[in-house]
Amino acid sequence: CYHGNAGIASAFVALADKKLKSGGILAFVLPLTSAAGEAWQKMRALLAKDYEDVEVISLSTPKNYDVAFSADTSMADCLVVARKRKNGETPNSQTRFISLLRRPAGFVQSSEIAKQLATTKTKRKLESGPFGADEVFCGKEKMGETIQANVQREKPKWNLVRIQDFELIQTAYKLTQSQLWLPARKEKPLAITELKNVGDRGLLSLDLTGPAPFDDPIKKTQSRLPRGPFDLSDSSPKPTDTYPTLWNHDAKKETRLICKPDKKLIARPGMGGKANEIWLQFAGRCHFNLNFTLGSQPLAVAFTEEQCIGGDAWPNVNFPKNKDWDYAFSIWGNSTLGLLCHWWHANRQQPGRSRVSITASETLPVLDFRALSDAQIKQAKAIFDEFKDKHFLPAYVANEDPTREDLDRKVLCDWLGFDKSTFQAVRELAKKWCAEPSVHGGKQSKNISMRGKQRRSL
Repeated sequence: CYHGNAGIASAFVALADKKLKSGGILAFVLPLTSAAGEAWQKMRALLAKDYEDVEVISLSTPKNYDVAFSADTSMADCLVVARKRKNGETPNSQTRFISLLRRPAGFVQSSEIAKQLATTKTKRKLESGPFGADEVFCGKEKMGETIQANVQREKPKWNLVRIQDFELIQTAYKLTQSQLWLPARKEKPLAITELKNVGDRGLLSLDLTGPAPFDDPIKKTQSRLPRGPFDLSDSSPKPTDTYPTLWNHDAKKETRLICKPDKKLIARPGMGGKANEIWLQFAGRCHFNLNFTLGSQPLAVAFTEEQCIGGDAWPNVNFPKNKDWDYAFSIWGNSTLGLLCHWWHANRQQPGRSRVSITASETLPVLDFRALSDAQIKQAKAIFDEFKDKHFLPAYVANEDPTREDLDRKVLCDWLGFDKSTFQAVRELAKKWCAEPSVHGGKQSKNISMRGKQRRSL
């Protein structure tokens, strides 16, 4: 299960697996990227295939310097413990996730938490609906929560790390099962699918501007063509540019659904044919936020009025089956439920960030636009036109954002046909989501709501 992009830690897991006898215990401190990273997929698959009693323990604190169990790093990590399955033992796909509110104060507190986890069976499950998790105490102090989840053996993912309120995760999971099941509400059907089933994602930035590898790393000589056919220009973009691109993040310019290209690409000498081929296949209007900084950026999906290439931060998402799905994806992706799906699917290594690799974006849970009527597709454009010039606040204060609230009402009630109580429940869900340390990252929202209302009125 070693992978070069995952680093040497994945090699240690591979070595431990070789050394362990049946019934032996594997225990590691691993970077939190192991929970969702594509490069760690084989490691998670190995545990799902050959191990039992898998437990993953993480910290939900918002502080950057207090997200690690390790003494020698400030990088978020998790504890992974598993027992190698014995010959003839019936496989059990249940994995237990423990999310602690903070790092234990010392050995005594750590020991007491470990004893409780070892002697108490976790009863609540991810699949049971939004009813929360079992609490973990040390004396009278609540230290965190624990829950069981049925982890699939094919491409398993540990989405249940760094969670303070597991009702959020249970709601997100039910969404992936095409059920809108909100806390204190009955479940209702809502068609959800993976992005790859309705749209096509764009290219990695290296496929656009990547250089040629060195034939001789010492002399640094190159004889092969570059990986990408473009150079990224430093000059300001103009409306007449042949290859405009939405490349970088600029939170101050990304407060509206419609964004403008911020860079331009120039075809490299001798690579004009490949440049044109990429433009014709991948240029579009919808762009997905790969590295979503929730504390400053409002948008999970950006829209450009003209066709352009998506760059490092904003790869394209195109809908060849129906171009008007661009509008549907824009309003869905920036609603509270769209933000929740992004966060559920993302790597939460850094507080206040929701990061999705371009490969993982293919399996992002989205509204199944194929299930919408022609009238609903037309209505999606009308809602988009109504909101395209309105300003949104950063995602971490989605619960206080009057524009986001209006969008939720339009999406849920007017577009998808849910009643007012469902809309109110989604707004309560927004409060829960914004209270998550991995969302706000310790950032305060004092007076931001008032500033948002003033800006909106202006």
